[in-house]
Amino acid sequence: MSTQLLDALTVLEKEKGIARDVIIEAIEAALVSAYKRNFNQAQNVRVDLNLETGTMRVFARKEVVDEVFDSRLEISVEDAGEINPGYEVGDVVELEVTPKDFGRIAAQTAKQVVTQRVREAERGIIYSEFVDREEDIMTGIVQRQDNRFIYVALGKIEALLPVSEQMPNETYKPHDRIKVFITKVEKTTKGPQIYVSRTHPGLLKRLFEIEVPEIFDGTVEIKSVAREAGDRSKISVHAENSEIDPVGACVGTKGARVQAIVNELKGEKIDIVQWSEDPVTFVANALSPSKVLDVQVNEEDKATRVVVPDYQLSLAIGKRGQNARLAAKLTNWKIDIKSETDARELGLYPREEAFLPQDEEEEYDDEPLNIDFDDEDQE
Repeated sequence: MSTQLLDALTVLEKEKGIARDVIIEAIEAALVSAYKRNFNQAQNVRVDLNLETGTMRVFARKEVVDEVFDSRLEISVEDAGEINPGYEVGDVVELEVTPKDFGRIAAQTAKQVVTQRVREAERGIIYSEFVDREEDIMTGIVQRQDNRFIYVALGKIEALLPVSEQMPNETYKPHDRIKVFITKVEKTTKGPQIYVSRTHPGLLKRLFEIEVPEIFDGTVEIKSVAREAGDRSKISVHAENSEIDPVGACVGTKGARVQAIVNELKGEKIDIVQWSEDPVTFVANALSPSKVLDVQVNEEDKATRVVVPDYQLSLAIGKRGQNARLAAKLTNWKIDIKSETDARELGLYPREEAFLPQDEEEEYDDEPLNIDFDDEDQE
């Protein structure tokens, strides 16, 4: 075997990141397989590779016994004594059985086995690289698509973007660069399989971590995310330090930070609201941009009844109930919205105890925070 083998091992180790020991083990296994297959041998053999010269030798391993029943696996103590007088029953004798034309046959057979082992080692490296990146965001390049998936190149491997995880307001073309959220990494017989998403709420959360340093360093925390991909999303944020404005940090100067995320999501509207452990305040905030007059809480059923001004009812509910639905997902509370007139007729409003202090009610007279909101939601 040529000394070029050593050069090949070095190249594979550097370019593929596969340890030399792994490749040598694969070559030895291939040579044993080649010997048994091409020379009709079933005996126990060992292949010795000389890495300095690139040569190889095949040794048959036979156990020393008193009486031989299978000459392929056993050798008598008398015959072993002729080789070396020190052999005793139970020892293993190695006899060189390298065929003259073994190099040519071995090279042909070994090539397939080595290639397979190298491929398996590469797959293991790729799997190890990506298994720790589940629920993380990566930038990929669209390669192609069919009726089931869009194939996105993530370096050494193609990830699958299923139709159900594609945003309805997006079209994908080959060579487009897109950010994707890794939802699942599986080890299959064909190698690692990676599934990604553009609709997962985790994508929105990771995008905010990238754009907002205060979220990345933990100063501001994203408490919950509710998303209807391609249309509208809501996130609730909180800062332990009362001097920090978590909503303002996420919006950025002149809305620059949140606008970068809106652009990445192709115009998806994003509402950023202040989180509160008080369900009354949290539900009222979550219904932004609608103004809220009263929130009545049923702790047992984890349900709330919200009273809004008559002219704000359609805004609170949103198109096809979207605003109320997202607010319910964001807060994890059931929300029943009533107009002020209906609430008065049912005797639900006003209550003896006010919903909010007067100064907080005055805050709601101002336009609540709503990113990229338009009048269509009032229809």
